[in-house]
Amino acid sequence: MNTLKERYANTIKKALQEKFQYANCMMIPILKKIVISMGCAEAAKDKNAFQNHINELTLLSGQKPIVTKSKKAISNFKLRQDQSIGLKVTLRGQRMYDFMERFCAISSPRIRDFRGFNTKGDGCGNYSLGLEDQQIFPELNLDLVKRAQGMNITFVTSATNDEECVELLRLMGLPFKELQVVVAN
Repeated sequence: MNTLKERYANTIKKALQEKFQYANCMMIPILKKIVISMGCAEAAKDKNAFQNHINELTLLSGQKPIVTKSKKAISNFKLRQDQSIGLKVTLRGQRMYDFMERFCAISSPRIRDFRGFNTKGDGCGNYSLGLEDQQIFPELNLDLVKRAQGMNITFVTSATNDEECVELLRLMGLPFKELQVVVAN
């Protein structure tokens, strides 16, 4: 059993129950899935660059991403219908816990000038964050990375509000900014 999954079952569930006083143990929030997406519209013009991004996302997630295509043509953006514009991976189960553990412990501290993530979710119990560069992941060989590519990571939980979601992710190891208390003189 994964160490993060064990820690959730043994300590995190109890801590959430003590803090929020749930009436039922099934109300305790759990991490459902992690969605990693890359918008590769610029790289779509070059087939080799697009294939490189597919390989990079495969390396860091452990499974092959699906290619997202445009639904309709927009001439102002030089976008054609069914043109490949992005990549997406949905992680569940063991791969989700493995990615979460690696992201929190290894990749997050490698972000330049990192002071923690913001504590604002989407209001429904999900948390999204954006990365400017995929080179923070140690799985990637930096000699083979041709161009910097950002990505969005969404943590989908069963929490009903931001407070529960942020507390769950904080206990799982995601580094958030500390709240600064201002003391009046």
